[in-house]
Amino acid sequence: MNSKIRRYSYLYFLILPFLPMAATAESACGKPATPISEVQGTGPASLLTGKTVTVEGILTQDSRSEGGFGGFYLQQADHQTDNDPTTSEALFVYTDRKVGKTGMRLRVTGKVKEYHGLTELVAVRTIDMCGQEALPAAIPVTLPWTVDPEHLENMRVTFRQPLTVVDNYNLDRYGELALAGADQIQPTEYLTPGESAHRASLRNRQNRVLLDDNRSIRNPRPIPWPPEGLSSGSVRAGDQITGLTGVLDFRFDAWRIQPAREPVFLDTNEREPAPESPPGDSVRIMALNLGNFFNGDGRGGEFPTTRGAKTWAEFQRQQQRLVQTLMAPDPDILAVTELENDGYGPHSSIASLADALGSPWRFVSTPGQDGDDEIRTGLLYRGDRVRMIGEPERLAGGPFASAGRPPLAQDFSRVDGETTVQVIVPHLKSKSCRGARGDNRDQADGQGCYASRRTDEAQALAEWPGIGKEGPNSAGTLIIGDLNSYAREHPITMLARAGFVSMVHHFHPCTETSCRQYTYRYRGEKGSLDYALASETLKPRIVGARIWLVNADEPRVFGYQSDYVVDGQGPWRSSDHNPVIVDLEL
Repeated sequence: MNSKIRRYSYLYFLILPFLPMAATAESACGKPATPISEVQGTGPASLLTGKTVTVEGILTQDSRSEGGFGGFYLQQADHQTDNDPTTSEALFVYTDRKVGKTGMRLRVTGKVKEYHGLTELVAVRTIDMCGQEALPAAIPVTLPWTVDPEHLENMRVTFRQPLTVVDNYNLDRYGELALAGADQIQPTEYLTPGESAHRASLRNRQNRVLLDDNRSIRNPRPIPWPPEGLSSGSVRAGDQITGLTGVLDFRFDAWRIQPAREPVFLDTNEREPAPESPPGDSVRIMALNLGNFFNGDGRGGEFPTTRGAKTWAEFQRQQQRLVQTLMAPDPDILAVTELENDGYGPHSSIASLADALGSPWRFVSTPGQDGDDEIRTGLLYRGDRVRMIGEPERLAGGPFASAGRPPLAQDFSRVDGETTVQVIVPHLKSKSCRGARGDNRDQADGQGCYASRRTDEAQALAEWPGIGKEGPNSAGTLIIGDLNSYAREHPITMLARAGFVSMVHHFHPCTETSCRQYTYRYRGEKGSLDYALASETLKPRIVGARIWLVNADEPRVFGYQSDYVVDGQGPWRSSDHNPVIVDLEL
């Protein structure tokens, strides 16, 4: 034997023990093994947890690439299943061994483990490759789930219907989109707060699946959905996805689909153009939550601020977006919330906003009445179209006396008219649970935290002596702003009993199955937190009320604080709220 051949032969036998085990004529492939269905069992957790088992199945999807889940999905061949619809025929194999590829039959020995609800094999001892085999057929499924899909864990599935994107909040953070059988409506938009509303919200969240990207990294770049990239468009909540086939996975307390191929995205909730200018001599009043409009010292310094933009450049992006949103519908009066409470000087936030809007725009000033919250409400108006009548006033007593945001009231008329309208801008306590105690805690009735505080604030507003002052030229009162309450929640019903009607809901009512006008999305449920409430006397003068769906459906990554830049972004996602627009005759 040639000495070179002998040397190579010696090296071959030296490294052979360290190579991954592969199938040979003497391989164990095909010998008796533990059925995967037996590993999974019929309950939420395996009865074989902690035991070492040998299973044999087909590698259906690989997640061992960089940033992946560190393993692969293994499913029993179709002809070897137990034909029991209550048991799953697949599991996740947690290993970094680079043995096998999709479509290959593998024989794996490892220890059974439950990892945050996911049944998997860990501490893998051996992996034998047993040749290529057809992938198991994807099981047709639909949403909502008729039963808990535990029996489908880690298995190939295909959704028979188009699915609707209900939440895109984590699109840029984790590469996720929440999908449901249909768009989901906040239950307290159409149900009285209580146990039924709470249960309806739980059902909404249970009947979803997350479209995942088969990776576990933060801030994936490129962003995986849509497949052609965000630069070509958006993924709006309300859009649909078809052709969704992949592995049904359970991770981080949620059912996920790890797609086997790229699904098809449908623009079923296309971006709307701005509403046309109001008809004739109508006065247009528009309300928008500004998303924490803080301008530092007003001259480019004192960033980051306690809220809002972290840098001067971010603030400039924020201001530009907001101006585009506020100007496009051609309003006469602007009612704004989440405005920095920093006075009315030339470098204040409200002065910055008025300057950015242009020379016809002026603002209402109430120094010393603005409360001690970091944010306040504000009113701006076009001085060439409308004028202030009388002095402004804020409701600074009662629940607004401490840590509140006093509502602002001001009468306006057309510059060439005498008829007035009283405009009141509130911003009730948010649903955030920070610091909530006693009856301000979440009561599991669908209203979230601080419902009691918001109801007290609404009552104080309804009983405000300054509200509804009916002078000889008064057309009535419009309460317009962010009430942090959905349509059937106690603050709104309190104001309804006082004679105030939600004009958007009057023209566009929401039901359990249909809600086309809304200002906010939260955890995949849409509804309205922002309102235009007209007094009975004003109601006949309202010629139109609507929401411009410019912000809430857009992914967070389009916001001014994101480092993801899209050409031609325009007004989209200038805030997390949609604006309310009302046209009235004066």
